[in-house]
Amino acid sequence: MQYLHLTLDKFQVDSIHAIDDGKSVVVSAPTGSGKTLIANYLIDTKLKERRRVVYTAPIKALSNQKFKEFTKLYGEESIGLMTGDTVINPHAPVIIMTTEIYRNMVLVNDSTVDKVDYVVFDEIHYINDRERGYVWEESIIFSPPSVRFLCLSATIPNAAEFADWICKIKKHKVETIEHHRRAVPLQHMFFENELGIVELKKVHDRMGIPEYKQAFKHRRKGPRQRVNPPDHTECVKALGTKVPALFFNFSRAACQKKAIELAQKRFFKHEPEIATFVREKLKNAPSDINKISATKALREILPYQIGFHHAGLLPILKEIVEELFGKGLIKVLYTTETFAVGINMPARTVCFDSLKKFDGYSLRYLNTKEYFQMAGRAGRRGIDTKGLVVTMVHLPTFEYGKVKKITQADVMPIHSQFRLSINTVLNMIKLHSEEEMKVILKQSFLAYQETQVDMKLRFDNMVKKLKARGFIKADKLTEKGDFASKIYADEVETAEIFATTFADSLTEYEILVIFAMIAYEPKDKDKFFKPMKHNKTHDLRRKLRKVRAIEDDERFRYMFEMASLVESCFNKGSFFDIIDLTNQSEGDLIRLFSQMLDRLRQVRRASFNMNLNDKLDVLSDKITHFLQDVKEI
Repeated sequence: MQYLHLTLDKFQVDSIHAIDDGKSVVVSAPTGSGKTLIANYLIDTKLKERRRVVYTAPIKALSNQKFKEFTKLYGEESIGLMTGDTVINPHAPVIIMTTEIYRNMVLVNDSTVDKVDYVVFDEIHYINDRERGYVWEESIIFSPPSVRFLCLSATIPNAAEFADWICKIKKHKVETIEHHRRAVPLQHMFFENELGIVELKKVHDRMGIPEYKQAFKHRRKGPRQRVNPPDHTECVKALGTKVPALFFNFSRAACQKKAIELAQKRFFKHEPEIATFVREKLKNAPSDINKISATKALREILPYQIGFHHAGLLPILKEIVEELFGKGLIKVLYTTETFAVGINMPARTVCFDSLKKFDGYSLRYLNTKEYFQMAGRAGRRGIDTKGLVVTMVHLPTFEYGKVKKITQADVMPIHSQFRLSINTVLNMIKLHSEEEMKVILKQSFLAYQETQVDMKLRFDNMVKKLKARGFIKADKLTEKGDFASKIYADEVETAEIFATTFADSLTEYEILVIFAMIAYEPKDKDKFFKPMKHNKTHDLRRKLRKVRAIEDDERFRYMFEMASLVESCFNKGSFFDIIDLTNQSEGDLIRLFSQMLDRLRQVRRASFNMNLNDKLDVLSDKITHFLQDVKEI
């Protein structure tokens, strides 16, 4: 079968036939094998039939990328975008959105979902995510019976189990399509300073040499021999012509630092056309962008065909790097793992700085799914006969068994991470009968995988707590509970502040600071250089002491710091005014204000307080104006 001038693989053809038969489809195939073509066919078909499709993505960056990609393919009138802070063409036949947005819509029985034929869940294996996995489960559970699903995933061993769960709870046929062969096979190699790039067995054999055994002993019998950690520039040098290469590192700062270090080696020739391209891209951007350290660094190193990419960069800088990489003008790109999620930019080689990362809880080894998601970017279809994957190893910390297990095959099944959120419980009580709620509580993937789990007990415990807080009374939502049912994170804190008479005492400035505190995600490394302590912030602190729900919330301890960040926004200043007030990256600051805007709009939709809503409208305009020069899309 031919589609888009390509001869399709059998798994693509089988998926298309299942879609034509009106079935849901779970596609499990290696990264880079062409799963997106199936989604393209689905969209093409439904546009011709004048039916609606929702395309969901796990991260906003991928939603934005798909919006640009599909707009070029199908035209502006056919494609819409909905993220927390951006809405474009919402009545289009094809709407791209983050999975959270879709989940929020189906949870409240949004009538627009009734007209949707298919929902595409890109990267459905995110259901394994510890923090966000429940979003995918709820998206499926609460979807109308008429909706069909196209679930695209990197290889999952229990794809059939997942498909059977959907079939069981949605009462329609679900086809499981599994494909295990990559069009471009991967070769897994390892780099050590003295060995160079070798197979895993040679690293293991080196560990057995007496002089190395001595080097790894602790300082009990005299000085220990030093084994230097692997040098990333030597690793690149050893690659030779096996570029372009993606060099994955789990630290944003390290990506930038190592890209600069490699550029100083002058391994690749200077390309003046790159400097010209960058200059043209930034020609109409605010001049202040050129003062940012990341901009200066990129302008210096990109002409040497080296770059870095991470979520902390301004959108325009990420776009420049992505376009140059797509044109084949970057030989080595140092990047974090977000570059591996959905962005279709394969390379000849993928390198790993380490197989360990800090996941917010601990420093741990990658699981096989994470490794192969990134490794799968190696090997360009129709160009390379093999994709090369190189992991740097430091012999004193090398664990052969663990490394072999991670790099041998993607054997990790998906497991439910289901949890009942406050928002879910409130909406179940609001929109469903007692009998319907009993059925819903039995429909989670968790209940399917672990039959002994008592979801009803969890539900009852949460209801008890919400009754104690005044969100539920006589098995119905109170006014405050109804407000919280329309808030999708920090429901209790937000409702206690904005769904009570307390909101009437707040000025516009105080409301803006509160949204900053709610949206802020504290990190140990964050620094603020000019916390703003003045009468306005002291007055707000005194007011907030009356709100019991937030007394133990760490975020509300950052009032003076958040006040310093929102001052310029409140006074219609420039985003660039705040960059020197903190060590947070520009991308993180954009995310903070985008989150503030999202939270503000949720409150605006939930509130019937006209006085509050007038203030929220003013603040919405202020944040939108503040982000206008730096925001994506």
